[in-house]
Amino acid sequence: MPTRSTVIARLRASGCVFAEDEAELIFSTARTPHELDSMVERRASGLPLEQVLGWAEFLGLRVSMAPGVFVPRRRTEFLVREAASLAGPGAVVVDLCCGSGALGVALASLLGHAELHAADIDAAAVRCARSNVTRGHVHEGDLYDALPGALRGRVDVLLANVPYVPTGEVALLPAEARLHEARVALDGGPDGLDVLRRVTAQAPEWLAPGGHLLFETSKRQVAQAIEAVRAAGLTPEVRTSDDHDATIVIAA
Repeated sequence: MPTRSTVIARLRASGCVFAEDEAELIFSTARTPHELDSMVERRASGLPLEQVLGWAEFLGLRVSMAPGVFVPRRRTEFLVREAASLAGPGAVVVDLCCGSGALGVALASLLGHAELHAADIDAAAVRCARSNVTRGHVHEGDLYDALPGALRGRVDVLLANVPYVPTGEVALLPAEARLHEARVALDGGPDGLDVLRRVTAQAPEWLAPGGHLLFETSKRQVAQAIEAVRAAGLTPEVRTSDDHDATIVIAA
């Protein structure tokens, strides 16, 4: 069985900046020496740590992960906390482009109870989300097409962690994302806002009176994102967090 020092050296040689921390997580997760060796080699080959471990930490929760599934970013915790400030227990929550389902599960946990629906177009993401959404429903399909019609006009909080990387910039992403996460979870079209425009255009049909749509974007896309929100007849509010390096838009 390899020692911690040899594992740290292997990870550091492969370019892992936080080799010591990652080694501790791998040692605490591996159940056998063979599994430990396999995890170290997969991480050293460039696989995202969360996919190697089989879980990711998000807002204090341990969320199951699977190969190819988008890894929830820590900056997105800001979006979920802001969403929690807008709703109370029993809220109807929809997590579109849900990936692992981390956002919806974390929001339901903060609220104490929620009617949770999550949806994604990627079959691998749907399978992963179903392992995490133990109190709610996970649907497979293209955005709103995946949702039950009975949700129209009932959604209190609509989380949409849409892909917003412009197509021409996907090749510039870190290899962990570019090579090991589904393209559909990253590529937002020519200007990065194609999926967002589709989400905002139909949001008024699904939101309950007083409901909110929340999504993340980049600082340079804010003006266009606001334009998309207003074109749908919604009122936008931009909130930022320096601590999380996050920019979100709340549409009411």
